[in-house]
Amino acid sequence: MSSDTSDGESTPPIPSRKGSSTSSTDKKKEKARVSRTSMILWHAHQNDIGAVRKLLEEDGSLVHARDYDNRTPLHVASLHGWIDVAKCLLENGADVNAQDRWKNTPLADAEGAKKHNMIELLKSYGGLSYGQSGSHLEPKPVLPPLPNKCDWEIDPSELDFSSSNIIGKGSFGEILKASWRGTPVAVKRILPSLSDDKLVIQDFRHEVKVLVKLRHPNVVQFLGAVTDKKPLMLITEYLRGGDLHQHLKEKGSLSASTAINFALDIARGMAYLHNEPNVIIHRDLKPRQVNFYFGFAVQVVLNVLLVNTSAEHLKVGDFGLSKLIKVQHCHDVYKMTGETGSYRYMAPEVFKHRKYDKKVDVFSFAMILYEMLEGDPPFSNYEPYEAAKYAAAGHRPPFRSKSYLPELRDLTEKCWAADMNQRPSFLDILKRLEKI
Repeated sequence: MSSDTSDGESTPPIPSRKGSSTSSTDKKKEKARVSRTSMILWHAHQNDIGAVRKLLEEDGSLVHARDYDNRTPLHVASLHGWIDVAKCLLENGADVNAQDRWKNTPLADAEGAKKHNMIELLKSYGGLSYGQSGSHLEPKPVLPPLPNKCDWEIDPSELDFSSSNIIGKGSFGEILKASWRGTPVAVKRILPSLSDDKLVIQDFRHEVKVLVKLRHPNVVQFLGAVTDKKPLMLITEYLRGGDLHQHLKEKGSLSASTAINFALDIARGMAYLHNEPNVIIHRDLKPRQVNFYFGFAVQVVLNVLLVNTSAEHLKVGDFGLSKLIKVQHCHDVYKMTGETGSYRYMAPEVFKHRKYDKKVDVFSFAMILYEMLEGDPPFSNYEPYEAAKYAAAGHRPPFRSKSYLPELRDLTEKCWAADMNQRPSFLDILKRLEKI
């Protein structure tokens, strides 16, 4: 069972006027602002003090950047205990008592995560556990919502389907564009006939459990769910750009620069998901609209989605087949369901029902990078199952595109290596793409 959309910052499109140079300039400024906002949140998460300082030197207002949950770079640094990043943000005017969606301040996050040095630092700058409004003061810190909390429960009467249209449909449900409190959203709705099916309900709750933990500019943004009433529904942001598969179908192969930018977006989202100790293995990373779920073909909104119609950014979504793993050791290997995911992008070890780890997502990423540069899916002359079988036998699709720079070709070959231990991590992939 799968859905698609993403987490991060999204902004309403700027109205364009045909022939207006001002509109074009505004769009470029808006694109740059959204990109910088995503970057400062990412670098704060990665404890990259140099990158954070450089961004603030270029644009001081980024110290007040917010994601969908109203979380600032200081919230991110405080939760992880990154002292130097927090000091830099505070010295540049960060609001020490900024409140996120759950009314938590950076100090509340630091207290909840037991980051004692961070707690002292924030208090020295006047940090409060809940912010400056007395109505939010509590006797003890409140951690971000857990899956069994209901502050993300949405009243179905707030969803407006009057002008909705079906984005995807399958054996277990459908995904519709709807409106929630005036905002366009994507709603994954379980079919009424399956609302009492224990397996369907279990998978639905699993996807909610995964999504509620995620906050990243390149990951689908979870907004809420309907779990108390039927039909069960999962609500995420609506990305008006559609999916990468459709974009490639209409535009053909991408230039090297565009493919690299898209690959960076995917890799950033995946690096976040693979962050230890709570690793989320996607297991179905692909750019297409057909998602195989236990033998049933299900039409969904794709795993890799365009933020808007100008095709500037990608986000990773669709966590119906994902696996949340608590990692004890960095080289842990897990025994999980064989042949889980989509055949054309499936790693050989999954097809062969062998033990595998998060590097299965790296193999799928290589296939997506190949498709972006070549304009055709890998092994397009094979049916999906036969393509997976052919890849499992050691074959790889041929390089034909002139956009395939030697560095990109080398990276692709490393990512689809037969030995999963030889594949790079997404953090390594990011470093290589940024150099290119």
